Amino acid sequence: MEKKRNVSMAVIRRLPKYHRYLQELMKNDVDRISSKELSEKIGFTASQIRQDLNCFGDFGQQGYGYNVKDLYNEISLILGLGNEYNTVIIGAGNIGQAIANYSNFDKLGFKLNAIFDVNPKLIGLKIRDVEILDIDNLDQFLKNNKIDLGVICVTRTNAQSICDILIKNEVKGIWNFAPVDLHAPEDVKVENVHLSESLLTLTYLLNGRR
Repeated sequence: MEKKRNVSMAVIRRLPKYHRYLQELMKNDVDRISSKELSEKIGFTASQIRQDLNCFGDFGQQGYGYNVKDLYNEISLILGLGNEYNTVIIGAGNIGQAIANYSNFDKLGFKLNAIFDVNPKLIGLKIRDVEILDIDNLDQFLKNNKIDLGVICVTRTNAQSICDILIKNEVKGIWNFAPVDLHAPEDVKVENVHLSESLLTLTYLLNGRR
């Protein structure tokens, strides 16, 4: 189905959860599921699920529900899975190494081309056969290689300058783990992952606030 325009970010952020639950249903040999049954598993209302999916097409049949495999494949296409994304990680500290070692990275289509760091003790080492290069070579590497995604795992003071280098070399996707919001033009898509914000949300919930 052709994707409709002006889909809200709230809907887009729910798509990966649909994808994950549908994958689990496939592993459990579930062929079809109603919006009500999916609601009980995923935690969204049946009405919300139908509204979300209707943003992209007519996937269900009244009285039948959704074909799990077909819906999984459609959401995979909507999310852009099946494409290959050339990726670099900047910052080979704990977070950078954890991402480089994440086994689903390759499965989701992200090809790790290089890792960069400033620490001379790390330069030359390899993570899953990908060499850690001197960050001074980042600009030239980006000029010589078409990179789709840059993963920023550096300190907050250096994050924007790294972001600027990525933008200058036409990297259109930035996954930022530095504790600062980055500034980028509209055609560059930035996803800021602030671990502390997620943790502070949890502390709020643990303290019983409403």
